[in-house]
Amino acid sequence: MDGAYNLNLRHLDALVEVGRLGNISAAAAKVNLSQPALAQAIAKIEQALKARLFQRHAAGVSTTPAGMRFIPRVQRALRYLSTGVREIRRPARLPGIAHVERRLTMAQLRALVSVAGVNSYATAAEQIGLSQPSLHRAMRDLQQVLKVPLLARSGRAVRATDAANRLVHYTRLMLAELRAGIDEVAALHQAPTGQLRIGVLPVARARFLPAVLAEFCSQHPSASVEIIEGPYAELLARLRQGDMDLMVGSYRESVPARDVQQDILFDDALSVVGRAGHPLQGKSRLATQDLLDHPWVVPARGVPMRLHWERLFAAHGVEPPKLRVQCGSIMLMRGLMLQGDWLTLMSRDQFLLESQAGHLAQIGALGSEFRRRIAMTRRKDWRPTPLQEAFIIMLRTAASKK
Repeated sequence: MDGAYNLNLRHLDALVEVGRLGNISAAAAKVNLSQPALAQAIAKIEQALKARLFQRHAAGVSTTPAGMRFIPRVQRALRYLSTGVREIRRPARLPGIAHVERRLTMAQLRALVSVAGVNSYATAAEQIGLSQPSLHRAMRDLQQVLKVPLLARSGRAVRATDAANRLVHYTRLMLAELRAGIDEVAALHQAPTGQLRIGVLPVARARFLPAVLAEFCSQHPSASVEIIEGPYAELLARLRQGDMDLMVGSYRESVPARDVQQDILFDDALSVVGRAGHPLQGKSRLATQDLLDHPWVVPARGVPMRLHWERLFAAHGVEPPKLRVQCGSIMLMRGLMLQGDWLTLMSRDQFLLESQAGHLAQIGALGSEFRRRIAMTRRKDWRPTPLQEAFIIMLRTAASKK
């Protein structure tokens, strides 16, 4: 199970109060727990983290280095949860729920995330290893607290409502923040550990990112990296809800989200590319008719490379030819070009790998105005752990040498 789900929301709220007041007795009164119960709750969290969060002394408690790292993460996590609850109750003109973390449980939120993710109690129960009655009970209790419909019946199936999907978004952000806190505490007592989740678009897969990953894994042997590939819209959605730490790919002139930002890493030159032995290979200058006489394979509309391809023909004062194949897969593009005189656009990094293999050749270099910007995309409110910050530094250092 995800380590963040093992934490108790009410205990986390109490932990924040102890850190704020510096006194277990005062915090116990604030959160409506007995002093022994609060002390036991803190002990359970410390046991889960394998770290002391408070130093006890006669006047109360003081926060340890581990507590200084973990408590701010908990505060951010609980803010995400309260924001999510407030946003789904607002359309029904329901007031926010004060200290909602004292009324909800991780079991309820886990049920919500799992059922809403697959729109099925049976599938969710199988995936997380719980019984369907347990999931039904958790969802029923959650809806009773929130007073907002979360699932809609459609025959024997269920469908997550817009409110449910919105709350799932904030729940995932909460979980990401707690995971970051767990990793930061662990890093105090051992080599920096944890997992980075990086979304990668095709442009970054050839040479740049593999080189950074090799250096990072060499310097941080206790860390692990998960590379997540997929369409831009899917990766952006995962980034926004905290399932990924950052995304590396082409800079987008327009990003359909206000809660992310793009940091430009470097500019990558573009070239016209075809198979080795292509009829146009070796020409010092490509004429407009050369570009029109051969078939092209480029990505679908909206992808930065497609926009550059359209600009290429606009610069020659002609309409782009009708595309017979639209494709964003480098492997499929290469295979198609090897079957005939097809052309495409490739970045410098992508082309170097293909040319070294002897399969493809540069047909013509484009001017300086045809350069693709490579960017790192992250959430605006993302607060990287030291391990994540180390990766970003390596990423920017490698980019500065391009």
